[in-house]
Amino acid sequence: MAVEVTTPGTLPSVRQRRRALRLIAVCAIALVLLTILAITSGEVPMPVPSALRAAVGFGDPGAIYIVQEFRAPRLVAGLIAGAGLAVAGAVLQRLFRNPLAAPDVMGVTGGASLGAVLVLAAGAGQALIPVGALGGGLFAAVLLGVLGWRSGLPVLRLVLVGLAVQAGLAAAVNLMVVRFPKELAGSAMQWTAGSLYGRTWPEVQGAAIACAVVLIALALQYRTLAVLDLGDESAATLGVAVSAARLRLLLTTVALAALAAALTGPVSFVALAVPHLVRMIAGPPTAATLAATGLAGATLLVGCDLAAQHLLPIDGLPVGVVTATVGAPWLLILMLRESGPAHRRNT
Repeated sequence: MAVEVTTPGTLPSVRQRRRALRLIAVCAIALVLLTILAITSGEVPMPVPSALRAAVGFGDPGAIYIVQEFRAPRLVAGLIAGAGLAVAGAVLQRLFRNPLAAPDVMGVTGGASLGAVLVLAAGAGQALIPVGALGGGLFAAVLLGVLGWRSGLPVLRLVLVGLAVQAGLAAAVNLMVVRFPKELAGSAMQWTAGSLYGRTWPEVQGAAIACAVVLIALALQYRTLAVLDLGDESAATLGVAVSAARLRLLLTTVALAALAAALTGPVSFVALAVPHLVRMIAGPPTAATLAATGLAGATLLVGCDLAAQHLLPIDGLPVGVVTATVGAPWLLILMLRESGPAHRRNT
């Protein structure tokens, strides 16, 4: 049985806009507080004024080094990756009208993991891991498109093919990790669990520029996405080549998700859960709710990373473990909700 949700094609009400704007404001305030916490807390705690001065290059040289070389890159990486994953998940769920569509379900994060592990297996430096992850994510998108193309990219077929692609790529990653030398296996396992540890400014700056380009490309296609929300038949009546438009949006969204995964590794459930939470709070999808989704994803990932660093009694715990722990119950609730009597009556 297909699990689908429909998106209203009506214009958002004033009340919905206000809810979206309030959510944006709440997330922005939360991000400011999390930013202050991220740059002040750690093995070397700092007062807020000292940390803020160090962030802009003033004050004690040791404080400047700690904030600018360790804490700030990790924080910015979490902001970029969280926003990118959440927006990618929201677009995929709208594109396929399926609440389970997400990069970690459709095979994108599995491809990113395979690309990163291949870079490690080739003996390349850590700096090339994001490049390998991006290539792996795009490879997964191409594989997904090829395997689903015969049926004109229908929703259910792509989701099922994505699950198969994700499982196959995860198996390949596990096989390679098992055959790694011991000195490489630890690095590979930490990355594939999803971690913000050790991010550097060149990696963060490169990801920020690439994500900005992809987001611009996505914004240029937003009107097409809104038309597709009306349904394939209505979109075709309005002159949209449905299969080609869906494929372009798919590739753009996968590029965004792959760039985010290249920065953090395959962090689970951010792309799946955040769009649902935003819809529950702010209502049907609009441009404002998409912006709120990005801010909420950044807030969730940075918050989970801070919890992994400072609240849990395990040193070096990857943030992906925390997001998976938070997201697994949500996935179970979602599946039970979608299989309930009310949904069955609508299918």
